[in-house]
Amino acid sequence: MSSAASQSPRVSPLQKLALRGDLLDFVGEPAWGELETSTLRFQPDTWLLIENGRVQGTQVQAPDVAEGWELQDFSGRLILPGFIDTHVHCPQLDVIASYGAELLDWLNTYTFPAECRYADPAVAERGAQRFLDALLAHGTTAAVVFPTVHKVSAEALFEAGAQRGMRLITGKVLMDRNAPAALLDDVASAERDCLDLISRWHGRERLAYAVTPRFAPTSTPEQLAMAGALCRADASLFMQTHVAENREEVRWVAELFPTARSYLDVYERVGLLHPRALLAHGIWLDETDRQALARSGAQISFCPSSNLFLGSGLFDWPALAQAGVKVSLASDVGGGTSLSMQRNLLDAYKVQALAGRRLTAWSGLYAATRGAAEALGLAQEMGHFGVGTLADVCVWDWAQGPVAGARDEVVRGLHERVFAWMCLSDERNLLRSYVSGKIRYSRDEGMKG
Repeated sequence: MSSAASQSPRVSPLQKLALRGDLLDFVGEPAWGELETSTLRFQPDTWLLIENGRVQGTQVQAPDVAEGWELQDFSGRLILPGFIDTHVHCPQLDVIASYGAELLDWLNTYTFPAECRYADPAVAERGAQRFLDALLAHGTTAAVVFPTVHKVSAEALFEAGAQRGMRLITGKVLMDRNAPAALLDDVASAERDCLDLISRWHGRERLAYAVTPRFAPTSTPEQLAMAGALCRADASLFMQTHVAENREEVRWVAELFPTARSYLDVYERVGLLHPRALLAHGIWLDETDRQALARSGAQISFCPSSNLFLGSGLFDWPALAQAGVKVSLASDVGGGTSLSMQRNLLDAYKVQALAGRRLTAWSGLYAATRGAAEALGLAQEMGHFGVGTLADVCVWDWAQGPVAGARDEVVRGLHERVFAWMCLSDERNLLRSYVSGKIRYSRDEGMKG
């Protein structure tokens, strides 16, 4: 994976670029519920220096244009590392905001029919292009993505990610039972497809392969064992799946895998829990599960808007944090209702509040930036403004509209200001998205080539 992090994007960035604004990032993980933290790095009215697509440092004074610097002045605006969405479904943009179903009905009624269309290469290509442009227009510059079971859908995502120079982690979905025939593979063909995709895309530019069993009910024990063998054969591979999202789903897994201690144990037995494993949801876990996650180094992707929309349950973030499990933030579109990470952070606050807990802006933003990069093992590349990181950077308005503007005028202290921004902002606040120092979205001009 180090080779993927070190290679340059396909499109060359500006050689020397300086952005002026209110810089905010993290040097470490803030403690849960802590409003005053030494892990926050806030540099108001400061220049961020980017050379050859990488952060070179920060300074208060403007760099000398005679030395070749291009200055872009965003005084009075917030500059953050690009968001990292650790669980999202490309084809499900087509079914976002679909009415009236819990998880299993929702899959059968909406998701599976939408995914069947991605067998068509033209549909897969259009969908991948639209999806990644939508991420960038929401301030998300890196993502861990589910395509469909079709090999062509993963290829389309990899190609679109390479065109944009994005950090993109994806892989063909594995499903060999309990789904429509048009979405089923088999163990042998799925393994061949995975190996071919890995050989052609894993480690190319900023792309990486994720072994991707959809979830335990749609894979036979033999297919899950094959997925585990792929992970053991190459420790640089990622793994993404779902776990313990919905109570009916948990009961179904217990019926399908009667010898497993728990839903999570189904994955642990076949070697799918490891430091590059991302498991979405993790609502219905017990202490033994949490300890297994901590031992393995696997992370949980918290999907708050999806959990609320599908009525799945309330995620216990502090219990996972206490057990030493890494938690990142994810939109889970289309079960989730927005690609905006701010909207998902607001929903994350609501989920924790319903359980009697309070999520700070610091813990939330960390999980969507540096925390996600740390959990992915990619903090040397992205998620903060450390020297040498690739300049995945977004520029935001502190406030948009009269309500947010009035709130911003009377905030007391930095946390209150950032928390209000987290609650009241969305993609309309986004001015620019840069990937490795290259403008990839501009509010004034739309998507950049």
